Amino acid sequence: MSDGPDLFFEIQAGGRVAGVDEVGRGPLAGPVTAAAVVLNPAAIPEGLNDSKKLTARKRTALIELLLAHAEVSLGWASVEEIDALNIRNATFLAMQRALAGLAQVDHALIDGNAIPPDLPCPATAIVKGDGRSLSISAASIAAKVARDDHMRALGQQFPGYGWDRNAGYPTADHRQALLDIGVSPHHRRSFKPVHNILYQDKSITS
Repeated sequence: MSDGPDLFFEIQAGGRVAGVDEVGRGPLAGPVTAAAVVLNPAAIPEGLNDSKKLTARKRTALIELLLAHAEVSLGWASVEEIDALNIRNATFLAMQRALAGLAQVDHALIDGNAIPPDLPCPATAIVKGDGRSLSISAASIAAKVARDDHMRALGQQFPGYGWDRNAGYPTADHRQALLDIGVSPHHRRSFKPVHNILYQDKSITS
């Protein structure tokens, strides 16, 4: 049994296969980001794995190789879409957009246990796919690097929340900053910690 991702699912599906993964379901701030990647079988970077198992330096090195040798497409769903649709449906929307950015794909391998609706091709959901499928591993890296870069840029515009360190996730320092600074335009108002602060503010001022 392989101790890391391989091409088993890609070979099983056949044709042009895209791996799809998302980053950013859990944060209190920022968009959810999906990536769809079609690998070049003749130039697969060594060391692909679940992005959470890799260092930031390793992810940066791998994304450069992926951009040079694979087809990479990103899809985003905004904070407004997350609040309007809920995080599950916004994640599906980001995945749909990521796949739509690729040339025709014969099959999509989706990380997780659910397949988004209205995809342009048949798809297979693979639980913990980012550690089992090389294509999904590549997508997890692409999505993670892109979203981390985006949150660092937002953090420069809205300092104090530590987004360069926490990427919008509900760390202790981020939660404390919410209490001290308040809610930014990039916070997800439908998420309970943010909603509660807004509700408390309205209760105090009303």
